[in-house]
Parts: sequence; structure tokens; C-alpha cells
Amino acid sequence: MGHPIDRESLGPCDPLRAGRLVRAIEQSNRYFAGIRTGPDARRHLDAIVIDALGNGFVQSNCYGTINVGRCIFENTDLAGASSAFAKYDALLAGSNWNAELLNAATGRAVEVIFEGVDTSLFCPAPKSGLLDASKFYVFSGGKVELRKAQDLVLLAFRKFHERRKDSVLVTAWHSPWPKLSEGFKGKLSAPIGLGARGTLDIGKWVVDNGLDLQSVIDLGFVPNAWLPMILREMDVALQPSRAEACTGLPVKEAMACGIPVIAPMNTGMKDLLTSENCLLLTKQTEIHDPRSSSMLGWGESDVDEIVAALDDAYDHRQKMQRIGASARQWLIEHDRTWQAHAHRLKRWILSL
Repeated sequence: MGHPIDRESLGPCDPLRAGRLVRAIEQSNRYFAGIRTGPDARRHLDAIVIDALGNGFVQSNCYGTINVGRCIFENTDLAGASSAFAKYDALLAGSNWNAELLNAATGRAVEVIFEGVDTSLFCPAPKSGLLDASKFYVFSGGKVELRKAQDLVLLAFRKFHERRKDSVLVTAWHSPWPKLSEGFKGKLSAPIGLGARGTLDIGKWVVDNGLDLQSVIDLGFVPNAWLPMILREMDVALQPSRAEACTGLPVKEAMACGIPVIAPMNTGMKDLLTSENCLLLTKQTEIHDPRSSSMLGWGESDVDEIVAALDDAYDHRQKMQRIGASARQWLIEHDRTWQAHAHRLKRWILSL
């Protein structure tokens, strides 16, 4: 916290958005440059401080007139949570799942403010015609890991593709941290490795696990601003996460584009999904780790149910269009936009 922000840190960003952010970035950099540091290296601010607390709840060294802990976590081992949160006057979470876990561990009230999606960027539009219209395209996104369940995606798609030879799996599975994914295999027979350039070798991974390379399109690393153009070319999105601390950004982004989504009814996803706005995966097996309680509440989707959902999407295209349209409408009606998120967050902060 307190490091200067530069234009490059924004990533791919159009000039209008970047222009609107310039003044805020300059003010932020001036503000942090003037923060005084105490003898114990603490930074003392005459302001409300919000710490971003992920797995492990690592606190910042900033202290304000009011201190808020915004907790977004999948690791559910909350032993010692009460003392870890002693610094904070208020706690904030991005899902009812996280809020309930925090409340049970600390006895404290937790505010829930849902994350959003940019519905001006992620929105329905005609297909470009760049892809072969005779094919059936299944999109899957997210960093390769146990939580995002790419192993279940490959197992289900392999079964589906055996009968639907015109199906294509389109993956956006790369991240800035490929070494964190190296060696993952989940329920697959072969683990994923790195290629010559140090990036994930998705092609070898799918072939090693019994898929025809021609049935998969590896998109490489995709900037978020490019995803709407890709999603609008898809027939369905498949995101069977075992856990989501919030409500799953890839799921919301596909929904906002009017693309039907196959997703599980578990963890934070329960705050987003209904039987009308997606193809629900209701068969969720609890994950038990005898060594720890770090996956309490996680759910593992049933591969055969995933295949059945893919069959449904393949066989009933008009029904899928209705589900996609309902999904976008649900997001708007329930204020699941970043603008609504920012307004609610601001109101809550000012009320403290």
C-alpha cells in the first residue's frame, strides 16, 4: 500500500477510461507521498483505512481513524480469527458464505457488498463471424488450480466431445503466475507443465489427458478488456468452480454478455445463481481434507451433470438464448454492476 500508480499498472485501458482516472491517480500518489510514518513503521492516516484481506488475512501497516477489514477468502481455516481482526472497527465481505464463516469464527457482524461487472463493456452484441458457425463453442476461464476446477472441465468436455465432434473448448486459463499452476492435475491422469517460454502448455496438457488438440483453442493470456469480444462468440460458458469467495467474475462477465453459463450452486455462487439465469450444477459433493479445515463449504460438481448441461445447451439453442437474456436482466435488476457496487460501498463507508 502506498506505492505510486503509473499508467502501465492499469493494463490495457482505452484512452477515455484512462483519461478519467488520471486526476484520481495523481491525487492518490500525492496523498501517499505525504503519509507520515511512525517509529514503528506504521502509517497513520486521518481517514478511513480499508485493508484488503485475502487468504491468511495479512494486515497492512496503515492505521486510520476507522479501520475496515475487507475479507475475500477461500481458505476457511479461521483458527485465531478473533485476534486477527482486533485491529478492525468493521468487517466487510463479498459473499454471504464468507460473511457467515467470519461471523461464526468471530461473533462479529459482517457487512456484505457484492462485486459487480461492467455492463457497458460486457454486453450482448452480434457475433463477428470470425469463427466457424457450424461449430459449438464452450468457453472456460480462470487461473488453473484446484479451486477453478479445470480438471472437471476437461473430464466433462472429453465425454461430451466424443459424441459432439463439432464442439470446441475455448480456454482462457493463463495468468501472470504460471508457476502456481504448474503440476496441477486434480482428477486428471496427467499434470500440467510449462512450455519453453515459461507459460502453461495447455496444448500438451489436453493431449496428455486424452483430448484431440484440434478440439481446443488456447487463447493464451487475455486482457480483461478483450474478453467481451471473445465471450460473444461462444455458445455456452462452463465454470464449475469448487469455491468462489465472491460470486465469480468470469460467470458474471458471461452472463452480462447474454451467454448461458453452466455453474455450481456452492459457496459465494449462491448469491448469484438461480434456476432461471443459468444451467445450475446442483450435485455438489463436500470436499474433506483430513489434514485441515481449509475447504469447509467447498463443493465438487458431478462430471455427468456437467455433460448433461452441455448436452442441454447443444440441443436447445433457443432456450439458451432465453437463459442468456434472463441472466443479463437479472444482473441489472439486482444492481450487480461496478457502479452500483461503488455507490453502496461509498454509502456504507460514510455511515461508519
